[in-house]
Amino acid sequence: MLQKADPRNQDIKVWIKDKLYAREDAKISVFDSVVQGGDAVWEGLRVYPSGIMLLDRHLNRLYESAKALAFADIPSEDFIKDAIKQTLDANSMDRDTHVRLTLTRGDKITSGMDPRLNQSGSTLIILPEWKPPVYDNEKGITIITSTIRRNNPAFLDSKIHHNNLLNNIQAKIQANVAGADAALMLDKDAFAAELNGTNIFMVKNGTVFTPYATACLHGITRGFIIDLCNMTGIDIQERNLSLTEFYNADEVFCSGTMGELTPITMIDGRVIENRNGTAVMKKLIGEFEALIPKYCVSL
Repeated sequence: MLQKADPRNQDIKVWIKDKLYAREDAKISVFDSVVQGGDAVWEGLRVYPSGIMLLDRHLNRLYESAKALAFADIPSEDFIKDAIKQTLDANSMDRDTHVRLTLTRGDKITSGMDPRLNQSGSTLIILPEWKPPVYDNEKGITIITSTIRRNNPAFLDSKIHHNNLLNNIQAKIQANVAGADAALMLDKDAFAAELNGTNIFMVKNGTVFTPYATACLHGITRGFIIDLCNMTGIDIQERNLSLTEFYNADEVFCSGTMGELTPITMIDGRVIENRNGTAVMKKLIGEFEALIPKYCVSL
């Protein structure tokens, strides 16, 4: 699965710091901390006709990530919301849009890792693109298990939604070489953590399971699916899950803002066989789509 460029995105306008720029002029300094050390936090937002899905949860995670990294200058939620609205309005985007929202520590007065060198405030980047969900939710995707382990809080806490994504990129390279769509990353104890870009779930005998959010990102869509299961009476459990359990699951799917809920049809060459005839994933997809208007924030 390789995303394709949408020609409509050639003329987009991008927000940087405090104003809009044409795509060809949307640039940041070589002294910006995201260039110097991947020192930034980010969110992926999806725009529907009724608004932005779970926007407040995304902005809360952005704030908590920036706070954890001791950013000295975090824009207010109202400022960010207004900037997003201006950006979407300037691009006439009200559907089929993905927004990459990035907050960097800002420019440095000279190269170096010391955050005290950042003395001009943070840099807010709002990059909107025409981009429907990137996966085929009918066909599904295939995955392999990566040898690259997912970080845990002993090294770099996955609850910080940071821009240092080399860990995930290495896993994606392995998936590409293997001809798979994505890579499953394990934690330090060889339990499943998440895919290189999305969270993972499995269904067995009508119960939904998902890994603890220890070595995986506490995804916004992941959290919403857990809420959705509780609201609709579907049994859901968070626990350590081995590869063997995923190989023998009735259904496996991943979740994320870029692809919503996507079936996983094969793991390491093992076809996912629904021997119990469950339809939990289909129910969750239907409930998810039905609740989008209720959980969207209109700006």
